Amino acid sequence: MARVVVALSFPGTVHEAESCWYDTAHWPAWVDGLERVLDVAGGWPEPGGSVRWESGPAGRGRVSERVAAYEPLSGQTVEVEDDAIRGHQHVAFTPAGDSVEVALSLEYEIKRRSIVTPLIDVLFIRRAMERSLRATLTRFGAQLAGTR
Repeated sequence: MARVVVALSFPGTVHEAESCWYDTAHWPAWVDGLERVLDVAGGWPEPGGSVRWESGPAGRGRVSERVAAYEPLSGQTVEVEDDAIRGHQHVAFTPAGDSVEVALSLEYEIKRRSIVTPLIDVLFIRRAMERSLRATLTRFGAQLAGTR
């Protein structure tokens, strides 16, 4: 599996960041590519809980996230799947003085593979994934600042 990691720090507490992160009503404002949340079920953000969302026309289509692990005030791991990839996304919240570091990682595998898939992944897909995670975290930081 390929892996992409982005970590950024924002003014705030772990509790504030976690509350903001798990509030799916505000995801369209900061999750890269997300146009609308379709449904939230099963006690989100607890294990077994799930969120299904849809991207805009040029995006990922329908995306499913199911919680595999959750530790309050620490982080969460979700199993994520869309038409092109499947994998695990992990968010971690770490206190850093008057700030909170939010680390977002995605381990993924490309569903439709060919002999050139590894090269395409390294040259194009992995970079696009990193940009998407960074955009998500940057907009999340603005959302978090707006809630303080």
